[in-house]
Amino acid sequence: MIQLTHVVKKFGQRLAVNELSLTVPRGEIFGLLGHNGAGKSTAIGMMLGQVWPSGGEVTVCGHDVASHRARALAKVGAIFETPAFYDYLSGWRNLEILTHYSAPTSKARIKEVVDWVGLSGREHGRVKTYSHGMRARLALAQALLPQPELLILDEPGEGLDPEGIHEMRQTILRLHRELNLTILLSSHLLSEVEQTCKRIAVLHQGRKVFEGSVAEVKSARGQVLLRTNDQAAAVKLLRERGLITNASATGITPTDGKSTGEIARVLFDAGFSVDGIWQQEQTLEDFYLNLVKNPPPLPGKN
Repeated sequence: MIQLTHVVKKFGQRLAVNELSLTVPRGEIFGLLGHNGAGKSTAIGMMLGQVWPSGGEVTVCGHDVASHRARALAKVGAIFETPAFYDYLSGWRNLEILTHYSAPTSKARIKEVVDWVGLSGREHGRVKTYSHGMRARLALAQALLPQPELLILDEPGEGLDPEGIHEMRQTILRLHRELNLTILLSSHLLSEVEQTCKRIAVLHQGRKVFEGSVAEVKSARGQVLLRTNDQAAAVKLLRERGLITNASATGITPTDGKSTGEIARVLFDAGFSVDGIWQQEQTLEDFYLNLVKNPPPLPGKN
């Protein structure tokens, strides 16, 4: 549904996106991660034809966005940046006005999307009376108006309280499940991405530093939690024996090929009392923070 091939974007001398290649298959919820300034919004802007690439090719729904923007975006709905609404008008009237910029839309379709996002009963109230969560629902409703096959959602949970975040997550999952939508989700809420997305890509300083499945990330070995009667001495021994590569206040990182059982046996044999040793599952947050702190080198550089 989305294909970026060696995409570059420069703003003057600043390289915002650097040789980005990315594939989002049909029917998938795909997460796009990165800190502020990593290039996420620029990449999404190019997918939506709002930012012109300096090089490379952006294809959406089988069409090149640069040369066939209308065809590429005909079945695309999006929440991008901060959605703007007329506060003095009702949610319903805002949706009617938005359809004038895209394509004629029946009242039945507007009612359908209002029901989908859970605004029924409040759609005729003025937007200025809406809570932040209701505004987020209205933004999602406008993205659904063109009966999209692809949804591009840039920070849909931004500013929501925990209940609103939960409801947004459930709505996204339901849209994917029941309407078979392909969804590109950009978010700083890593726990939500972990619960929602099948695959992710991570951008750092304009370049892609990871693309793969969430299952792959979580199955990677995380830190081993270790509790002994003398933590400092135990860590020193394990380092000397080459059994660990790193240690923190909470645990250790075993050397590749070394098991927790082998570590425990060495400590027992050396007279330590081991109160606990267990493998901790790596979370998406653990993986992401480690990746952006220690990004892979640029190609051709050591």
